[in-house]
Amino acid sequence: MNRIWERSRDWVLLSILIITSLVVMLTANEDMLRGLRARSLEATASVESMFAGLGRYVRALDENEVLRNQNIDLANQVALMRSAQAENERMEALLGLADSLDYEVLAAKVVSKDITSERNLITIDVGSDDGIELNMSVIDPSGVIGKVILVGDDYSRVMTYLNTDSFISASVLPAMTDGNLRWDGRRFDRLILDYVSRSSTVSVGDLVVTNGFSTIHQRGYPIGVVDTLFAEPGTSTWTIHVRPSASLDDLSHVFVVKTRSPNAIDPELLPSSTP
Repeated sequence: MNRIWERSRDWVLLSILIITSLVVMLTANEDMLRGLRARSLEATASVESMFAGLGRYVRALDENEVLRNQNIDLANQVALMRSAQAENERMEALLGLADSLDYEVLAAKVVSKDITSERNLITIDVGSDDGIELNMSVIDPSGVIGKVILVGDDYSRVMTYLNTDSFISASVLPAMTDGNLRWDGRRFDRLILDYVSRSSTVSVGDLVVTNGFSTIHQRGYPIGVVDTLFAEPGTSTWTIHVRPSASLDDLSHVFVVKTRSPNAIDPELLPSSTP
């Protein structure tokens, strides 16, 4: 028993002294003790203020993260709305075009595009089961896109105007000057109109349209606008650069012209290749 008391008496005495001091500090009204309590209160208040500021900072970081996520969501919604609006405008333009044409067309969706090389092609979701044939003209509300070069049952391959193998018979309005439109494989925003005589009145901004001499494209459909023109020394023709009307970058839907050009040749009238 004596050993237990010897081991614990110091802690017991310390506890009694601490309790006594706390009672004295809390109950005494002397000026010194009141000042001491005031200084203690100020010290603890400053510590509490520091921790309160830290808490506000942490809450502000959380609120900023929430607002940042909300801004991202709103930006995504705005982008989707703009995309839907643009798609709706394209659909309205397609419907308006179909109603304004006096020849038969078939709407098609672009399912793939390869427009980064010299032979730029697109694939559309209509084929022979839909009445599509080789060399049918492909257009959109802005202008000529190209022609069908390969036909499957449900899909077709289209050679665009941005193809070094593409040649379109065209006229410059209002002069009604005829030429041959091609792409030289360089700039994606420029076609070249050949064989236009220097005696022809051609100006920057003139409209370039299909002239109907082709067996593929109907007459009078827009292709582009004259961007620049100049004459090489010693030549009798203009070098004319044409800015295409139709954009391939955001192309999503097109029309296939099922009504053949009046100059098209009926395949049944061609001579047979068999002797």
